[in-house]
Order: sequence, then structure tokens, then C-alpha cells
Amino acid sequence: MGEHTFTIEEFGTVLCRIEAILNSRPLTPASTDPAELDCLTPGHFLIGRPLLAVPEAEIPVKSAIAHRWKLINQCVQTFWRRWRNEYLQTLQMRSRWLKDAPNLQVDDMVVIKDAQLPPLKWRMGRVVAVLPGADQVVRVVQLKTATGMVTRPVVKVVKLPTST
Repeated sequence: MGEHTFTIEEFGTVLCRIEAILNSRPLTPASTDPAELDCLTPGHFLIGRPLLAVPEAEIPVKSAIAHRWKLINQCVQTFWRRWRNEYLQTLQMRSRWLKDAPNLQVDDMVVIKDAQLPPLKWRMGRVVAVLPGADQVVRVVQLKTATGMVTRPVVKVVKLPTST
């Protein structure tokens, strides 16, 4: 927000959009069924379904309203970047160098990170195969997504926590 001040309505809009972002994050797989790619979000507990709060596209109109809308969108985009870089990184285990962390396993549900997309557009996937390195630590996984199969390094996926 910096040097700009928002009206109460604009600030409320920013807060509502940030709330929708936070309540749309995946918490855990919705099912233990390996064929199922859905996950539970806080939105499921609030309104019974996920919230989809993807940042909006640019508004090409040149006006005072468009300028204010662009300012609000910049604020939300800043939050997206910080949320992706700060919060989502905490979901990945970084303790592998200090102690052994469990490898990803077949049927684990993961979020596939993509630097070109906002976090709520990142795809969900199920691990169908693990490819360990010479040290038997999993380095690459093959994933089943809603659109097909992909192969990704483990640093580009985030395992969703499960109770099992």
C-alpha cells in the first residue's frame, strides 16, 4: 500500500480478496482414493466448497476508477508473491540436510509449483511413480494430474499433509 491511501471500501475489497486467497489454499487430500485429485480447503468448512480467488487480469481502461482498481490489484499481487515465497515454502521440508526426511511415496497428493502461475492455479497431482537417485533418495516423481501425466523434480512439488 505504501504511499497510497485506500478508502474503507477499497481496503475492504483488498482484505476480502486476501481472505479468499487464504481460504482457498489446499489443506489435505479430500479422499484416500488414489484416483481422486480433489483436496479440502478452509473454504469447504466455511461455505461447503472451495473459494476461487485468482487475481484478476489487467483492466485496459484509462480512468480514475481503473487507476484505483489497478492499485488494489497491485496490493493483492504483492500479497500473492509474499504468500507464495514465505508461507508456501514452509510447507516443504528443508530438514533433509539435518536429518532424514521421508521420501515422497506412490499415492501421495501434491501441489505442483509453477513460477509462471499464481498459487491457486497450481495443479494438484498424485504420485504414481518415484525415481530415486543413486543414494536412494527420491529426486524425481511422475504425477497423475487432471490433464494427464507429468514428471517433476521433488523440489517443484509440495506434499499435502495427511493424517495417515
